[in-house]
Amino acid sequence: MKRTNKFSLWPVGMFLLAGAVACSPAQKRLTDYANPLFGTTTLWDSVDIGYTPTHRTWGAEVFPGASLPNAMVQVSPVTKFHSGSGYQYEDTVIYGFTHTNKGHWNLCHVPLLPVTGDVSPDDYCSPFSHDNEEAHPGYYRVLLERYGIDAEVTATLRCAYHRYTYPAGQEKKVLADLSRSNERVRDWHIAQESERVFTGFQHAGEKIYFYAVSNYDIKAIDSLRHERRVAPVLCFAEKGKNVPLELKIGFSFVSMENAKENLAKEMEAKSFAAVRTEATGTWEGLLSKIQVWGGSERQRTIFYSSLYRAFLWPALRSDANGDFTDVHGAVTNNGFRYYTDPSFWDDHRNKLVLLDMLSPSVAVDVIHSITDRGGKTGFMPTFFHGDHAAVFVAGAYLRGLRGFDLDSAYHLLLRNATIESRSRPHLNEYMAKGYISEPDIAQPNTETVARAGVTKTLEYAYDDYAVALLAKALNDDASYAMLMRRTGNYKNLFDPATGLMRGRLENGEWVKNFDPYYPYYEYMYREATAWQSSFYAPHDTEGLIGLYSSRSEFESKLDSLFTIPWKGYEAYNFSGFIGQYCHGNQPDHNFPYLYYFVGKQEKSQAILDTLMNHFYGMGKEGLALAGMDDAGEMSSWYVFNAIGLYPFSPADEDYIVSVPLFDKVAVTLGDNSRFTIRKQNHGRKIANISYAEQKINGWFISHTALTQGKELLITTDGAR
Repeated sequence: MKRTNKFSLWPVGMFLLAGAVACSPAQKRLTDYANPLFGTTTLWDSVDIGYTPTHRTWGAEVFPGASLPNAMVQVSPVTKFHSGSGYQYEDTVIYGFTHTNKGHWNLCHVPLLPVTGDVSPDDYCSPFSHDNEEAHPGYYRVLLERYGIDAEVTATLRCAYHRYTYPAGQEKKVLADLSRSNERVRDWHIAQESERVFTGFQHAGEKIYFYAVSNYDIKAIDSLRHERRVAPVLCFAEKGKNVPLELKIGFSFVSMENAKENLAKEMEAKSFAAVRTEATGTWEGLLSKIQVWGGSERQRTIFYSSLYRAFLWPALRSDANGDFTDVHGAVTNNGFRYYTDPSFWDDHRNKLVLLDMLSPSVAVDVIHSITDRGGKTGFMPTFFHGDHAAVFVAGAYLRGLRGFDLDSAYHLLLRNATIESRSRPHLNEYMAKGYISEPDIAQPNTETVARAGVTKTLEYAYDDYAVALLAKALNDDASYAMLMRRTGNYKNLFDPATGLMRGRLENGEWVKNFDPYYPYYEYMYREATAWQSSFYAPHDTEGLIGLYSSRSEFESKLDSLFTIPWKGYEAYNFSGFIGQYCHGNQPDHNFPYLYYFVGKQEKSQAILDTLMNHFYGMGKEGLALAGMDDAGEMSSWYVFNAIGLYPFSPADEDYIVSVPLFDKVAVTLGDNSRFTIRKQNHGRKIANISYAEQKINGWFISHTALTQGKELLITTDGAR
């Protein structure tokens, strides 16, 4: 029997968002709207997912613990190791509080758990209830039911502060299960340095050092052993004293001395309340860079929870003195803050643009960091798939960011684009043929490992465009011409017979076993189907439309994308569908805007409304997302669309304008210029766009214009 899902019908007019309710942001702290538990639940309803699950679908894979924006430390509970962020809302036990997190099956360094009584290294986790759990930006608290311990954590950039309230009369212990992490643990060490100080390291992926100060004397560090497992337990003196146990812990990826120095500079002289208050203030300052008026309580909660989530990664790796460990393991200090690589494949689409806008100093230092790594390896870093550091650097430069070595970054990106390496696999074939071929596999399945040649070709073409923008800015005319010729390579995989992008064999023939509805992880497409890949040419939408016989045929194909029901395939990273469009993963996230280019903006808006209203805050708890947040990409998509702007082509400085959720939005950019967005009327079809009282022809506004600090007025047709 043919299945349809809840959102497979044409959405025009179906799901208009809740009516606006006037509300000044001053009536409530913005940090009170932001909920770090948002995104921690998993979808189980087959209608929401799009198929009947036989296993747990991937949730947003986010963590609820305490951190500052783009910090080194993320101190968060772990309910299951080797599972996304380590925290899943449906779990019932906590194994400890770890100190690094991204939400991608890695990190989770240095697990600590307060315990009391007799425990073993194989049986120490504690049940907990969400009724006795709370999370706020920079703060997390939970009652560990097994031990009756109320555990609270907060953080600075490089330090964690733990406060544990034990039952009266109970012995105070902390289990440090250093043999565990979401990474493979190679080595670890812990030792008592003085009466109230313990130190150590954990080598799991990266090597992280810690220097911890307690408000109680350390009586001993015992070792719990069972077969191969060993778990240290810190035992503290003054058993009967009822003052909470407090641990202030400095971290460093360089040395123990730097961990100690980080603690001294950021936290050692401060109380728990003071650190928590400072963390709240830091987040309040960041969230207040976008203030909204109107909208419902639910919309404001989703909005500020999403804005919060967008600024947790990339993560700081340099110490307070500027030291960091470089890509070759050498201790380096180049005078900038050193950050991890962004999740380029996911985040280049929108999150890194938000970073440019609101935290340009962080964005500049991220570019410093990737350029430093590239200078020492010969190629600019990539992430997962594609070469999207090019998009990040080009977009940042065109939005006015300066202070980084543009020439060095450009020449690394040019090497990526012209010399085959791990950065751009199969580049030689791409340059020679204009596409990347795929082997002819008789019976491919979802997990078939091949070249993902269609996705690579389309993405390399866009990355070429991004590098070309930099070549133009630097007057490298020859490279600009060469790269621009390659930006049309996506056309080489367009199959007129199907109207979709299709894999080619090495001899130029089409891949024979072609099912446009079937999801692949790495065969022809990267985590996508043909439908979810075929409209990706953000640099050349007119050229894409020109592949069809008419604009009406292109519109009809788009209609099919959003109306042909998902066929019920179950696969990780695929969930949350409107027809064949999948909002639970990134590849097609700018496809809803394509109706603009055939004069049907209202069709795009109907889809955007549906996505914002139904694919965020899902599930029985209202905390689920349609799919993985991917270090802030899913959240940033919501932030942009809620305010009525989106970086349709993130390598360019322009934003496409849509109908915002809110009546009024005020955005303070990193240069302290402040522009406003105001919605006039409550329709979904845009009748007029003006900026500084001047009519805008078309649908785009430049970042440069927004820095003038004027009002963007979006007037709709007035109908609901």
